[in-house]
Amino acid sequence: MLLKIDELREENPMLGLRGVRLGIHMPGLVRMQVRAIIEAACACQKDGIEVHPKIMIPLTSLSAELEVEREILEKEARIVMDEQGIEVRYEFGTMIEIPRAALTADRLADHAEFFSFGTNDLTQTTFGISRDDAETGFLTEYLNKGILKDNPFATIDQEGVGQIMRIAIEGARRTRPDINTGICGEHGGDPRSIEFCHGLGLD
Repeated sequence: MLLKIDELREENPMLGLRGVRLGIHMPGLVRMQVRAIIEAACACQKDGIEVHPKIMIPLTSLSAELEVEREILEKEARIVMDEQGIEVRYEFGTMIEIPRAALTADRLADHAEFFSFGTNDLTQTTFGISRDDAETGFLTEYLNKGILKDNPFATIDQEGVGQIMRIAIEGARRTRPDINTGICGEHGGDPRSIEFCHGLGLD
């Protein structure tokens, strides 16, 4: 196990082997997580509590990634439900954190029943900056000099990140008109960002 841990060590994990890429590389992780979710849902239903899990795959940029992950997920979920003798109604979706995912959202929606915008990583990948580096370095200077009006990690950059979100929503709804869309991260607690997301039609 220690040898495996050493193999997975990275210099830049923010852009490295994480999210869906890690799930494809180590499918046992996905099976373990899905098993835990579905077993917990079965346990709840045995106690009379109806639950409908939403299982979200992070950091996708290709529809083929979702197709591979969904196949693993559904197979494991079926095994667990057969073991427990209980049917669980769950949804499968993805987090939109990469501009390519947003631009090809119509194809991702073939495999995803919901989207959640991971606006922190979407901001990092759109601007091409690391939040950790920016907030401890040049971002303060940019704000003081008026190059940026707002910290884009606190308030959604409507002209850039926001337009990418708009493209994703429009594309996804062409494929799946009833797709559920949400947001994760601290932008979801910022009043101006909430107003902007409401205008985009996020659920």
